[in-house]
Amino acid sequence: MKKWTKYLIGAVSAAVLSFGLVSLYYRGVAVKGSAATAFAETKTAAVSIPQDSLKVVESLQNAFRSISSEVLPAVVEVDVTEKKTVTPSPFENMPFFFFGNPNDRNRQESTPREYEQKGLGSGVIVRRSGKTIYVLTNNHVAGKATDISVKLNDGRQFSGKLVGADERMDVALVSFESSDNTIPVAVLGDSDKVQAGDICLAMGAPLGYSQSVTQGIISATGRSGSGIGNVSDFIQTDAAINQGNSGGPLVNIYGEVIGLNTWIASSSGGSQGLGFSIPINNLKHAIDAFINEGKISYGWLGVSLIEISDEYKESLGVSNKTGAFAAQVFIDSPAYKAGLQSGDYITSLDGHEIKSVDQLVREVGNLRAGKNAEFGLIRGGKSVSVKVKIEERKADVAANDGKTWPGFLAVPLTDKLREQLKIDDKNVKGVVVSNIYDKTPAASLRLQEGDIITAVNGKRITNLQEFYSAMDLTKTKSISFDVYTNGGTITTSTYKIK
Repeated sequence: MKKWTKYLIGAVSAAVLSFGLVSLYYRGVAVKGSAATAFAETKTAAVSIPQDSLKVVESLQNAFRSISSEVLPAVVEVDVTEKKTVTPSPFENMPFFFFGNPNDRNRQESTPREYEQKGLGSGVIVRRSGKTIYVLTNNHVAGKATDISVKLNDGRQFSGKLVGADERMDVALVSFESSDNTIPVAVLGDSDKVQAGDICLAMGAPLGYSQSVTQGIISATGRSGSGIGNVSDFIQTDAAINQGNSGGPLVNIYGEVIGLNTWIASSSGGSQGLGFSIPINNLKHAIDAFINEGKISYGWLGVSLIEISDEYKESLGVSNKTGAFAAQVFIDSPAYKAGLQSGDYITSLDGHEIKSVDQLVREVGNLRAGKNAEFGLIRGGKSVSVKVKIEERKADVAANDGKTWPGFLAVPLTDKLREQLKIDDKNVKGVVVSNIYDKTPAASLRLQEGDIITAVNGKRITNLQEFYSAMDLTKTKSISFDVYTNGGTITTSTYKIK
């Protein structure tokens, strides 16, 4: 079985960037100058091709040439330098400790050391304002750079400035100054129109080979997962993408940018036909936000969302429904103030269907603070509508798990879990405690993972729907649980939400 790994493609790893990048490129040049040249001189006899077929192929070839010649001048190489600090292990180079004073050696080796990490990625020119030219790229390419250089297709290099970067979306905007009005700006397309099977071109500087173009098709849209950020929505393509392509454009047959190449899934570290790009429609507002404010402002609802299995849906009473499950609600958040509950299954936002957690996270993030948004949801088996006044997302508040209610994930007590927990008594019914967060109500009540909640405020519960219905904070702010643990049932102390 092959092991698949997700790779950011803006630059090679830290070790290679610091110590092996130049030698890697030199090795490439050496090969290109010897074996590759010899192969290039080998010619084969022309074959007979029907003229009608040849015209079709020539037409396609000319189209690719035209697209490349139009777009490549707006594609740039982004060279970056980052300053890194490492603290070496005091036991590094252990044999040398036998010479001189070991204590002095410990102090020396434990001192933090700063070094420079060089890397490269790609970018695409998306806007001009007077002499200022703006380049869109990835956050993991330029977001932490202390020095940025932008190289154009004609070889000219300009000192770049980071205008803004956003780790959550993995996007950054870099600017440089030039009075040359002939430097082109790429045309941004409509990524909502992209479909599987569409022809596309990926452009950039893979492994430092600037102005490279590869061709493929759109394999899928709406893909999730990258290991970076948490706004997950990608176009998948089989166009060859490698390290160094990050920040380069994915282009349609009309020469319009439809995506920003970001990562690959690979078992080797190189292209295996699994490249992923951020849809350009998800990034258009980021350009304006960076230029006007230097950052992206996100709307905040105040819930923790998770994808749930069919088995979980059945216990919750939402089988065959698409949506996003609110596992936790942040106390004093917009959701909490509006009466949105943990256990709610959100199915729509402002009248349009929600099909996944990624979609809801993205769409809530795009809402402006002060917006009154209407959420359709299922609660206790019934359809409910809740209006919430969206606030601006603050990173420190949104990351504070200690303010979540109830502070743990309840899961259905399945036959498999009964077996794992060694519960033979079929009369024991309820939900199982899992994933307890520190400094939350669940932690203060000393719940343990694997405990079975059999009642809430004295009311017996048998499934998730009954559990969350009994946890309705619009009806009570005081909660206690009956918990089956270690072969017996105990009642927790009462937790009061202020």
